[in-house]
Amino acid sequence: MRYKTQGTCSSAIDVEVKDGRIESVQFIGGCNGNTQGISALVKGMMVQEAIDRLKGIKCGFKSTSCPDQLARALEQMQ
Repeated sequence: MRYKTQGTCSSAIDVEVKDGRIESVQFIGGCNGNTQGISALVKGMMVQEAIDRLKGIKCGFKSTSCPDQLARALEQMQ
């Protein structure tokens, strides 16, 4: 699934989930090192656990962040 992000430097997130586990995450744009790190950390994680850990994280003064946008994408997939 491709999720179009809002309020972040990344423009979209490609997410693959199988049997409730995150198979892969690829951010389009954003801070390359940070988004690669997020992707590596959530790979194999249960979807709900990732949502619980990432939802609500803010980036500086923004009301959202790349991790928060990933949580929102995962919520849409449920």
